[in-house]
Amino acid sequence: MFDDVSSSSLRVAVAGLSARQNAIANNIANIETPGYQARKVKFEEALSSAVAHGQSPSTVSPSVQNSLEPTRLNGSNVNLDEETLSHIDTTMRYQLAIRALDGKYSLIRDAIKGA
Repeated sequence: MFDDVSSSSLRVAVAGLSARQNAIANNIANIETPGYQARKVKFEEALSSAVAHGQSPSTVSPSVQNSLEPTRLNGSNVNLDEETLSHIDTTMRYQLAIRALDGKYSLIRDAIKGA
């Protein structure tokens, strides 16, 4: 019941989006750190591929990679505008995934209560 494709996909999405939020926070915190390379979290393609090929979404885990963006004079490649937009997008996606999971669990709670 809790391991259906949609529930597993939503849990993987929440974990990936949470990891992305942490990476964005670290990127912004280190914007002036000389030589710091921004980190990017990827999981959407792997999740989509797993679902499309009938594999369990729960096998997908987020991957963290260094950004290949050009560096500034101090060697850092954190772009505050890009990080801010990514933060907004990630927060909205995270809230949507949480609401979807809450909706699924509400249906289960109602079924258990007999409502």
